[in-house]
Amino acid sequence: MNSEFNSIGIQKKPVDTTVVVAMSGGVDSSTVAGIMKKEGYNVIGITLKLYDDNKETTKSKQCCAGQDIMDAKRVANKLNIDHKILYYQNKFKQEVIDNFVESYLKGETPIPCIQCNQTVKFRDLYEVSKNLNADALVTGHYVKSITNNNTTNMYRAVDENRDQSYFLFNTTREQLDYLRFPLGGMLKDKTREIAKKLDLNVADKPDSQDICFVPNGDYASVIQKFRPDSFQKGNIKNLDGKIVGVHHGIINFTVGQRKGIKVSDKEPLYVIRIDPEKKEIIVGPKEKIGKININLKDLNLLTDKMEFNQEIFVKVRSTGKLLNAKINFLENNEGEVNLVNPEYGISPGQACVFYNKDQFGHKVLGGGWITEH
Repeated sequence: MNSEFNSIGIQKKPVDTTVVVAMSGGVDSSTVAGIMKKEGYNVIGITLKLYDDNKETTKSKQCCAGQDIMDAKRVANKLNIDHKILYYQNKFKQEVIDNFVESYLKGETPIPCIQCNQTVKFRDLYEVSKNLNADALVTGHYVKSITNNNTTNMYRAVDENRDQSYFLFNTTREQLDYLRFPLGGMLKDKTREIAKKLDLNVADKPDSQDICFVPNGDYASVIQKFRPDSFQKGNIKNLDGKIVGVHHGIINFTVGQRKGIKVSDKEPLYVIRIDPEKKEIIVGPKEKIGKININLKDLNLLTDKMEFNQEIFVKVRSTGKLLNAKINFLENNEGEVNLVNPEYGISPGQACVFYNKDQFGHKVLGGGWITEH
């Protein structure tokens, strides 16, 4: 047997290695497919159709719809690789869109990108890749992965402005050992440069900005479409329980929000809490949204708990900074995070992702979902 490891940490020659590349039609995944092909791997591109186009989404910068599928097909033809389209609209509706809507109705702030990665992208695509006898599933995510002795660990990307590790905390250990992320060690400019050298039609394609099924960031319109009954009026109260205003649906608010409350006071007001049962929004001053303790449910750990005995960092939002913290593990797969310094605007429904630091960078240890209590 060949004793040398190839560029993705598998003990085979590239020509004897089959990889599935998840191709969304964007520049990142297209470049990954090009890199794998150029290095001599046997590449199978797979594109997921996750929702049906409509007049709003076709003009916006989205992924996994009609135009992007055509772009992925063109890239596959250019690279001369096999390309398959999987029609996952029903799965995506049930496991991502429905979850997104229900989460808002509970007064939470959901992250559908994590649900998507956890379900149709990694769980289902993982199974498809295994059935194709592929050696690895390769994606264009900006996370760094390091494989030693058939064990892969995930790290924040070199390009911290592009780092997507927050969105991948719910990956299972089994999936992670099978996944590869070639872009984690390079800057976005380098990715586009490679795409241009490969003469790919998507080299200058803009990045998708919004949640793919939310046209122009208007998530209220999505909820209106699926649950028109959810726009029910309710009271806006201050911390003393006094009614200070009226709202037209709790789904228009998230914890920590300042703009759009439409209630005047001598100092700026923020959303402190959302009560979905009473359909109430509780508002107050900024100092009341600072938190030291965060409760988590449905923990997913990618490493041994012994690793939590050293310095730990957490992220409580995708664009947030790393915060010093300690983690207490509780029963029923729950946990409590104790922050060294208060953090503002922490919302139920968001993820809290754990990191520590070693010689390779900030390593993802896992994470959990933020709850109210």
